[in-house]
Amino acid sequence: MDFALRDILAARKAIRGVADSTPFVPSSYMTEVAGHDFLLKLENMQPIGAFKLRGAMNAVMALPEDTPGVTCCSTGNHGRGVAFAARNRGIRAVICMSKLVPQAKVDGIRALGAEVRIIGTSQDDAQAEAERLVAEEGLTEVSPFDDPRVIAGQGTIGLEMLEARPDLDMLLVPLSGGGLAAGVAVAAKTINPRIRVIGVSMDRGPAMHLSIAAGGPVEVEEVPSLADSLGGGIGLANKLSFPLCRDHLDGTVLVTEEEIYHAMQTLYYEDRIVAEGACVVGIAAMLADKLDAPRGPVGTIVTGRNLDMEMFTRVVTGQDIELGDYTVKGAPYARKV
Repeated sequence: MDFALRDILAARKAIRGVADSTPFVPSSYMTEVAGHDFLLKLENMQPIGAFKLRGAMNAVMALPEDTPGVTCCSTGNHGRGVAFAARNRGIRAVICMSKLVPQAKVDGIRALGAEVRIIGTSQDDAQAEAERLVAEEGLTEVSPFDDPRVIAGQGTIGLEMLEARPDLDMLLVPLSGGGLAAGVAVAAKTINPRIRVIGVSMDRGPAMHLSIAAGGPVEVEEVPSLADSLGGGIGLANKLSFPLCRDHLDGTVLVTEEEIYHAMQTLYYEDRIVAEGACVVGIAAMLADKLDAPRGPVGTIVTGRNLDMEMFTRVVTGQDIELGDYTVKGAPYARKV
């Protein structure tokens, strides 16, 4: 496996001016909670509203000139990034998603001119359709996480965070298929081997967390979650994001739906930021005292804003949220400190 900081540096040049340089700002309230500076990398300010544009642009723009089109399996934001990049290239994009993907994300992808295929009730079902499109229609697949150019693009976030705050002690990275966590961890730990990089996921179907614990990729049941962007498996044939996460993360932490709910409220009421449940898992872990005490500044990534605003309104107004057969009991926002 040949993946290193040089790949991330090359990606920074490739995506410069399109998918880079998002703000990295302090949260006064979370700084009070953490006892050290707590900073938010605002990837929700990307043109598509999510960090996934970085990896998608780096991958799609590197494809040969005669590429007829691209496809991918996505929980929403990666598909949006691939659709944006394909439109820039003037090529066809077909995005495959399961029925669990929120309609707001489907609509956002279609608005960028991509075709959308809704297949089955899991990412595995959607992945099978993407593989069919590759085999039968000659499209090129852009993996949401197990692709070196995608991982390198996501890793540019780590470069920017460390350049802005070289004194960072801990990075809290939302963890799903591992593309973001792998890229950020390689960048951060190459620059500062002492920094701690923690992957954080929801406790309902945490594919990478369970795979690391098992010593290899495992299948998980995909269920509805407030952190829907973190859903799905990592692929049993995973060749890159799994070993990179296994080797470079200092640990993984799980948070509950109730903790995600409270963290969404916290980010909204304290920092006035609208963000997906997947964005706040690092904040949730800190609020729930699930992390070792920071020794210095902490950074986390607000990964995207592409969410169902009706659901978000219910969260911030303290109403119950139905997630399939699971109910998150609502409660008004209450400060921890």
